[in-house]
Amino acid sequence: MTWRIARWELRMSRVELPAVSFSFDGVQLPQPRDIAIETAVNVVYGDRPYAVMMATPNDVEDFAVGFTVTEGVADFAQILGVKVNELEAGLEAVVTLSVEAPVRERNVTGRTGCGLCGVASFDDMPRADVVERATTPVSLAAVKRALSSLEGAQPLNGRTRSVHAAAWCSADGTIEVLREDVGRHCALDKLIGARLRAGQGAGDGFLLLTSRCSYELVDKAVVYGARTIVCISAPTSYAIERAQVHDVTLLAVARHDGVLAFHGAERVRRV
Repeated sequence: MTWRIARWELRMSRVELPAVSFSFDGVQLPQPRDIAIETAVNVVYGDRPYAVMMATPNDVEDFAVGFTVTEGVADFAQILGVKVNELEAGLEAVVTLSVEAPVRERNVTGRTGCGLCGVASFDDMPRADVVERATTPVSLAAVKRALSSLEGAQPLNGRTRSVHAAAWCSADGTIEVLREDVGRHCALDKLIGARLRAGQGAGDGFLLLTSRCSYELVDKAVVYGARTIVCISAPTSYAIERAQVHDVTLLAVARHDGVLAFHGAERVRRV
């Protein structure tokens, strides 16, 4: 069967497609399966295309805002509006700024797992500025509470088992906002965009990410103001370096029986 995203499906998060289940004892059965939709999202500033990212096509306005801020294109206060257009090739997120977008261009499609597509040189690698911020303790009880609530807070992944989630948790571990996407960077950008659009700062809460922790996620979190990052999977070496540079508490390999502290262990509290 040949299938492509229909125009009416462009703003959906998932679609049901036919599949065939094979068991090793020879039983063959038809089995419909929910599949996460992935489509091209072209981020445009004014009339100037800036980047094409592969993302799940819901919460695109949140994504455009989060991407603009965490990629260093403009501050949130400089975003005047976002308009999403449905085109034949995918979605176009047109961001209106009060200032002109910077010269640096990203003219290569951003693949689902990629954080540096279209960057031409090492000097162009986006890095968050180091800002002095008050250290914030994190409670193991809060982390455990957030982890126990995580699966039930991911409706799209519950249906498809193929997307990442980024959640913002209060200091006591309550999941306040969660966004899902096929790309881990896109999920985080959507979350940050949603928080900014709602006028919500970082405060004493923490980020909970279902993906591995790469350096771009650390820097995006820092731009938002997060002081603690909790990841389900392990971090890369450069992610740990960036957490050290920004003095961000980095907890990873988070499971229901505990976590590993890769930086900021002195700020972890038992209760």
